[in-house]
Amino acid sequence: MKKLFLIALTVTMAMHTMAEVTYINTDAFKKKIMDYTVNKEWKYAGKKPCVIDFYTTWCGPCKRLAPIMEELSETYKGKVTFYKADTEQERELAYIFNITSIPQVLYIPVSGKPILLKGLYPKEEIAKIIDEHLLGKKPKTETNK
Repeated sequence: MKKLFLIALTVTMAMHTMAEVTYINTDAFKKKIMDYTVNKEWKYAGKKPCVIDFYTTWCGPCKRLAPIMEELSETYKGKVTFYKADTEQERELAYIFNITSIPQVLYIPVSGKPILLKGLYPKEEIAKIIDEHLLGKKPKTETNK
């Protein structure tokens, strides 16, 4: 019984330390990211860069992107915050960012302008965008690999 308890405790602790993609609604967006009803120019409110995956539950490419975002949230744990917003539930956000097709991913650096990319990108390409655009890492070349 003690062994079973220790296994359950270990699994529970591991689950709590894993990074995750958090659902963000319009009100939370205004508080955590930017209140576009007050600021007309882009002004990010966060302390670390973030990624927002705009999706819907019925979208095939969105379903393929979800586990990639989960993996990347673990890879960039503590460095980048990952969110997801359902465009059917958060219509105001979809309208503000002119989301007309999905998936679309918004990459927001701490300073500077965000970029919004349409479509399903491979995990390696998303990691490259995060490294270069959000974390300011120089692109790898043949000489500095």
